[in-house]
Amino acid sequence: MSAPFKGIISYPVTPFDKATGRVDLPAVRGLIDRLVERGSHGIAPLGSTGESAYLDDTEWDAVAEASIQQVGKRLPVIVGISDLTTRNAVRKAKFAEAAGADAVMVLPVSYWKLSDDEIFRHYATISQAVGVPIMVYNNPATSGVDMKPELIVRIVKDIENATMVKESSGDIQRMHTLRQLSDGGIPFFNGSNPLALEAFAAGAIGWCTAAPNLIPDWPLALYDTCTAGDLDRARDVFYAQLPILRFILQGGLPTTIKAGLGLRGFEAGVPRAPLLGLGAEGVQTLQALLKAIDARPQPGRN
Repeated sequence: MSAPFKGIISYPVTPFDKATGRVDLPAVRGLIDRLVERGSHGIAPLGSTGESAYLDDTEWDAVAEASIQQVGKRLPVIVGISDLTTRNAVRKAKFAEAAGADAVMVLPVSYWKLSDDEIFRHYATISQAVGVPIMVYNNPATSGVDMKPELIVRIVKDIENATMVKESSGDIQRMHTLRQLSDGGIPFFNGSNPLALEAFAAGAIGWCTAAPNLIPDWPLALYDTCTAGDLDRARDVFYAQLPILRFILQGGLPTTIKAGLGLRGFEAGVPRAPLLGLGAEGVQTLQALLKAIDARPQPGRN
């Protein structure tokens, strides 16, 4: 089984206008350009970093379309699909495919606890509706759904368009188990920032992360050094960025990334209520972390 994507898949936030609170489409396009031009291997709009759960359908469609158009086939685009209902998840997936997405990343979310069969049917129904590849996304912290490796392997083996996995549970053993159960046949991406180094060692073919919004050279350098087998340098590169990776995750990705973009001179507004912007103390901490990593020699690219 081959993976259509690899490397650093970057997650843009969804910028909002500070005055009106509406989606700022010019800023969406500007942020996409920043990520494309700074070396990302793929772009994944409308994930949890992109506050997809806080957009109505009209806004979601506008952001998906603008993001895909702005990438303009320069890189692969994986559009995040998460919805309580299979019906609207199918609608979003079909819209993304028609707009030109190269793949969709499907995160099942729940109010009532979903059985394995219900999750399987959710993916199967989406697969029947579209022809693009599906990334199976496990993120129990945000979705309320925890897919065990055995279910993920079943989905990828038995559903035609399900071709790759993003594992974000924060449990490195899940990645080892995925590899063992599939004899290394299922391409998987790391989705937990603090596990990036271990994930590459476990066989991840890429890392889906919001970090390139703030420190684009560092995730790319980690991927390059791991791919080259330079583990000593990979450790140095990873531990240099780990304090920022931990901070942006613990503080909430939309909140911390938007604050960090502001510190970097790019206005993305604040998160949508009930989320709050990063407080003054948090901004000071983030500013110090960015200043510290900026003072280090640039990691470079192989």
